[in-house]
Amino acid sequence: MIFFGEETGGIAFSMKTIVLHDYFESAEGGGRLCLELACGLGADLGYGFKAKDHPFFASGRFAGTEYQVSSMVRLPVWRQLCLSRDFAGNTGFLADYATVLYSGSYSPLAVQNHGAKQNIYYCHTPPRFIYDQQDFFLSLIPVWQRPVLRGFNSYFRPKYEKAVAEMDVIIANSRTVHDRIKKYLGRNSTIVHPPCDLDRFVWQEPEDFFLSTARLDPLKRVDMIVRAFQELPEQRLVVVSGGSEYNRIRALAAGFDNIKVLGWVDEKRLQDLISVCLATIYIPKNEDFGMSPVESMAAGKPVIGIAEGGVLETVVDGETGMLLPADTFSVDLIRQAVRDFSRKTILEMKEVCEKRAALFSRDIFLRKMKAILAETGGR
Repeated sequence: MIFFGEETGGIAFSMKTIVLHDYFESAEGGGRLCLELACGLGADLGYGFKAKDHPFFASGRFAGTEYQVSSMVRLPVWRQLCLSRDFAGNTGFLADYATVLYSGSYSPLAVQNHGAKQNIYYCHTPPRFIYDQQDFFLSLIPVWQRPVLRGFNSYFRPKYEKAVAEMDVIIANSRTVHDRIKKYLGRNSTIVHPPCDLDRFVWQEPEDFFLSTARLDPLKRVDMIVRAFQELPEQRLVVVSGGSEYNRIRALAAGFDNIKVLGWVDEKRLQDLISVCLATIYIPKNEDFGMSPVESMAAGKPVIGIAEGGVLETVVDGETGMLLPADTFSVDLIRQAVRDFSRKTILEMKEVCEKRAALFSRDIFLRKMKAILAETGGR
């Protein structure tokens, strides 16, 4: 059952745990983590909004109570403002829960409706549009819109920082995010890496193509991968995902028979592609954590990655893939790595990849989260 905002008044709930996530729009890692967490803890689930027929909910796996506190808005900045306002104003139902686990940038603003009970923040990253990547995000929009984003940042930042200050425990998804939390928010955090459902990925004899599964937005740098393969006609690349850069990536690939851009695909198709690729390529700019390399290794497939951010915590250079130096990173380096990554080397990395991925299992994640809840009095 889904409740919208404060329309749940008068209904009594047991004192238990709820997971509160920004929103479920696409098949992104933060949402998957929250659903795994809610299912694993037997918790209820709240969110800003959920897209119709969202793939994470298609199986009917989640059986708890759902709360929707906002509505889907596509207009940038206005969406952010609505989410900020609605999490702060439409979450009175949190008073009926002993513990709230917050996920995302906007859900923490609901902490004011939970009072002195247990508040735990699983931080995927402090919002980059107001901290380390503010100038970059401003550069993506027309000049006349930039004062609007700056105005929102001035409104949102103190509210976000006040909410984080009220958290009893902060969990970071990686060492990279732990360091950002310390730098920008002045708080210590405990690192618990996100979970990978290892059973979803099975090694199969590789076909002759490399795979990119990163979301198509500028910080993921998928355009650089495509440009590398423009001059590698003897190598094939498949790009699977969607995002704000989808049209640009398709335009870059146009006319190159060795590059295929599939857009979003269903879960089964994604799993199959990872299982049969030669290797994956994942080169985001200072990524928070990045689940794509773990999923690749779970299928026994190594990763061509970048030696910065969360990738340093997942891929082991020379053992489960190849890490390109961040300080001299270029399209030419990607191209050379693809040429150097022989089929023999890829096959030799299979077992090490699978063992490495096992360190990020769902069971380990839930065990660590339950331990934190037990230590802090959560139920």
